Amino acid sequence: MTVPAVNHRPLGLTIAVVTLAVDQLVKYTATYPLALKSRGEEGIDILPIFRLRWLENRGVSMGFFHADTDLMRWLLVGMTMLIAIFVGIWMWREKARQDVAALGLVLGGAIGNIVDRMRLGYVIDYADLHFGEWRPFLIFNLADAAITIGVLILLARALLLREKGAKTESLN
Repeated sequence: MTVPAVNHRPLGLTIAVVTLAVDQLVKYTATYPLALKSRGEEGIDILPIFRLRWLENRGVSMGFFHADTDLMRWLLVGMTMLIAIFVGIWMWREKARQDVAALGLVLGGAIGNIVDRMRLGYVIDYADLHFGEWRPFLIFNLADAAITIGVLILLARALLLREKGAKTESLN
């Protein structure tokens, strides 16, 4: 008797929706109750190495593809929507639970940033991790973190499973 494959789509969709909702809630909080935009460069110090600051990101990761015009903005929205659709299809077809969860993080984060760009023309970034003047990352948001963590999980699993499979094959 064959055991049917377990469907992990609800897990991936739940992670995507929760990631999107929390991302938008934090961005709302940064915009209105905390009024980060009006606080300027100083922002709000949370820890000696972490500050909340307002940044309107009109590009994508690390400032690439800066969208200064409406045409560039909507091209960027279209490009990121295509990527989100690809991730959604991949998540829908994926069988491994951990990969579905990682893809849910990527999808929720991508949609969170797409919503900002469509609604505002830019993505709200606010998390400033720094060690003195050194910043290991640009100012980012929860959606960016979810995308990064999801991609790192996928890469780690691909590398570890590939190595594990190669070792098993060499033993045969």
